[in-house]
Amino acid sequence: MVRLHDGGAYIIREQEIIPESGASAARIADAYGKAVSKEEAKQNTMAYGILQEHNTSQDPAKLKIKFDKLTSHDITFVGIIQTARASGLERFPVPYVLTNCHNSLCAVGGTINEDDHMFGLTCAKRYGGVYVPPHQAVIHQFAREMLAGGGKMILGSDSHTRYGALGTMAMGEGGPELVKQLLGKTYDINLPDVVAVVLTGEPVPGVGPQDVALAIIGAVFEKGYVNNKVMEFVGPGVANLSADFRIGIDVMTTETTCLSSIWSTDEKIREFYDIHGRSEDYKELHPGEVAYYEGVIEVDLSAIRPMIAMPFHPSNAYTIEEVNANLDDVLHDCEERAKVSLEGAVDFSLRDKVRDGKFYVEQGIIAGCAGGGFENICAAADILENASIGCDAFTLSVYPASMPIYMELVKNGAAAKLMGTGAVLKTAFCGPCFGAGDTPANNAFSIRHSTRNFPNREGSKLQSGQIASVALMDARSIAATAKNKGRLTPATEVDVTYKAPAYFFDSTIYEKRVFDSKGVADPTCEVQFGPNIKDWPAMSALPKHMVLKVVSEIHDPVTTTDELIPSGETSSYRSNPLGLAEFTLSRKDPEYVGKAKAVQTAQKAIEEGRQPEEAFAELAPVLAAIRTQYPDVSKDNLGVGSTIFAVKPGDGSAREQAASCQKVLGGWANIAREYATKRYRSNLINWGMLPLLTKDTDLPFHKEDYIFLPEIAKAVADKKQEIEAYVVRDGKLVKIPLFMGDLTDDEREIIEKGCLINYYKG
Repeated sequence: MVRLHDGGAYIIREQEIIPESGASAARIADAYGKAVSKEEAKQNTMAYGILQEHNTSQDPAKLKIKFDKLTSHDITFVGIIQTARASGLERFPVPYVLTNCHNSLCAVGGTINEDDHMFGLTCAKRYGGVYVPPHQAVIHQFAREMLAGGGKMILGSDSHTRYGALGTMAMGEGGPELVKQLLGKTYDINLPDVVAVVLTGEPVPGVGPQDVALAIIGAVFEKGYVNNKVMEFVGPGVANLSADFRIGIDVMTTETTCLSSIWSTDEKIREFYDIHGRSEDYKELHPGEVAYYEGVIEVDLSAIRPMIAMPFHPSNAYTIEEVNANLDDVLHDCEERAKVSLEGAVDFSLRDKVRDGKFYVEQGIIAGCAGGGFENICAAADILENASIGCDAFTLSVYPASMPIYMELVKNGAAAKLMGTGAVLKTAFCGPCFGAGDTPANNAFSIRHSTRNFPNREGSKLQSGQIASVALMDARSIAATAKNKGRLTPATEVDVTYKAPAYFFDSTIYEKRVFDSKGVADPTCEVQFGPNIKDWPAMSALPKHMVLKVVSEIHDPVTTTDELIPSGETSSYRSNPLGLAEFTLSRKDPEYVGKAKAVQTAQKAIEEGRQPEEAFAELAPVLAAIRTQYPDVSKDNLGVGSTIFAVKPGDGSAREQAASCQKVLGGWANIAREYATKRYRSNLINWGMLPLLTKDTDLPFHKEDYIFLPEIAKAVADKKQEIEAYVVRDGKLVKIPLFMGDLTDDEREIIEKGCLINYYKG
């Protein structure tokens, strides 16, 4: 089904794979007709060409990227624009689309969500952007329909910014990276490795894009096979997939932790652009005749079967047939995982879902950038035609990804088929994906064609004794399960004829509702603020010496951004840094906020010219111990902050708030064995936090310990990777090894200044 190659390989004409070895040069010459060097073959990938076309540096290995277009949604654009405004923004230098698909429900916290929308509209007018009103389209569908272009690059403040199937290299990052683009700066990265995904065969009826995606994620995630690399989809199997099918696989590449993705393009992608009235944006893309890849993933599409990602991660993937055949073992494994993820906060069991040897679920959702596509919903309608989802606990909600898709579903009768079963059609909204809509009942089990199934992402709250679960599935198998009134069923078991109707895109829907400045800024337009929109608090520069208190210690194999700052109802506070910070780690470590605030009183005392121990008495013996070896340490050269330890933090969303909320509460570092994604590490840096690493198997410090970093400012300036550090224990300083990892010169200066805002203020 999915095979990973050990080491790099050459691919000849997108088909023949030649593993790198001593004999590979001779084999290439034999197959291709002439010798090709490894360096030349590396430059023959599609990714290399697109990256270099957007690289403004003179060094092809040290990229300084300027993107063609930017996109954000209503959870992220307020903070981004506020940061850019504070740094001198006068107009958007490239097309910037502000969509409103996350805080669409204006029902939490009074007026604050709609206030954010009006902020976005007036900013689009003032600075020359595009504003997509609520319920018109989810961010990524609008980008596919209206922004993507062959050979182009798009940066979005959402982790699922992926348009590779359309020939566009897109990346999801935290807001500060978009701020840099808005201020004419660059996205600085080392040239990434590229991994080929070679597709062969053709999917069997009933298998959809989510099935292929979950099979790939299950194979690569735990191994880190594509971490921070570019996935390049090639091979004869690409031609056997429709544009919608490719898009459905592509959007889920985010869950592999890759940096970006790109696909070879053909007439089916040309047709996509034709349908959307943008024929000029199509570009045929293929790698060179001989291309070198740092890894190869072979996927036999014909061998893929309907998949399910059981709680609590998209990589916890099985075939549905395997789950049904081994229910006891699979459910036991999920319950064991829950003991780690939930840390015993609530009782968790899935055994009550088994009736007469069959597994039953309570909810089905087809939604968002992954599930809400035209073909997915039409296939679900075909499966459910003339059926009933029943009058019991099971419910089914379907969210088309845009109003043009919704309109076509109405016109071709698919909407009527679905509603006739008892299913509910709703408007374009990302809420079910992150816990702001269709939250299931306590102990309920939801199957979703969406992007993630992290703990509590569906909206439950451990601190309130609640737990619910999400499994990811394809729309087709969700429909098959709905047809059986909640009994877990793979779509391959359903007898159905898929009608595959043609899609017609009605552009007038957007013309009548979307505000498009055409890039013309109107500086006379006043930005409209609401009372929940707050400026960022002042942040201090990096001090000469630093004392950190470890206020949280997390030993999960991976810590998601959802656990660092929960989604759901917290989204309404994304425009209020202090208000949002109150939710930091609330579902993972409810004591965190109070402990961090207590430490922060010491730093506030320093900023007021007082002794830190006056405000935070427990610091007195710590400072006394430090001064036995570093007598010069004083309020004039010291900073006091908090830190957390997590094994591998930052998987999941691009949300900068996973870092900024810690900073607002006085956090000055994270310590990890590794960082799950480049974007989370970048978020830490852009908010002036030290991305520290520990290599020790046995952790040399623990929660409540104090860590002293002497001459930390000099260490950053001197580009030291090993950081001098001590645990303060029993009145003594015990040296421990901490490391920083590579930082660019700009990143070092951002940390030295205290955050990106300070960096731009000078």
